[in-house]
Amino acid sequence: MKMARSTSVQRTPAEIAIMRRAGRVVAEMHDKIRAAVRPGVSTLELDAIGREVIDRRGATSNFLGYHGFPAVICASPNNMIVHGIPDERPLRDGDIISIDCGAIIDGWHGDAAFTMGVGDITPEAQRLIDVTEASLHAGIAQMTAGHHIGDIGHAVQGVAEAAGFSVVLEYVGHAIGQAMHEQPEVPNYGRPGKGPKLRVGNVYAVEPMVNAGTADTFLLEDDWGVVTADGRLSAHWEHTIAITDDGPEILTLPD
Repeated sequence: MKMARSTSVQRTPAEIAIMRRAGRVVAEMHDKIRAAVRPGVSTLELDAIGREVIDRRGATSNFLGYHGFPAVICASPNNMIVHGIPDERPLRDGDIISIDCGAIIDGWHGDAAFTMGVGDITPEAQRLIDVTEASLHAGIAQMTAGHHIGDIGHAVQGVAEAAGFSVVLEYVGHAIGQAMHEQPEVPNYGRPGKGPKLRVGNVYAVEPMVNAGTADTFLLEDDWGVVTADGRLSAHWEHTIAITDDGPEILTLPD
């Protein structure tokens, strides 16, 4: 989602603590869903697992009902970049699947995504997944007070393009807090030292979307699913990160 450029709100330690709780719900959703991914399982079944975790942890989904979205996870296989609606079609051996989901605790949001293989996947598919995850962590490493949003995007882009892949330009990360998508946006490309300055208390969802081929995208007729224009694979990784006095803290990790 494109958003206007502005400076992110600085959250208090108490507010970040609640976001950490929300992030741990998201991390459990990831763990349970990851354990269930295999050939023959449908993404609708994976969505049911996510719903069970949210209900058991006393959280609320920030995906379900968002602009009419009908599920608690986005499930995006193969050449689908983001925003896939779960359905009854079974996953197949050799697929890759991106799972993106979030949770709300006491009005505060967490948001994260991962990509993994289904059964046996090709070495090139695994390399795409690994490079995308590495690009996320390169971006996170730049998230210290005094740096800029452009430093994050530059790091992400450098890792992805050095591996021969391309970063998606139209869809970006974002600040996050009492809404899932807040200003400013966090592109997966940029120039060092440019963009809003990072401050202690800022919280961002950084989410590289990396394509094996062209960066060009195509929106499906359901107005949700976004696929690669050339039909090649795409991977997506995301964490919610708070900027602290000690550097970046990933809030969407397990207890």
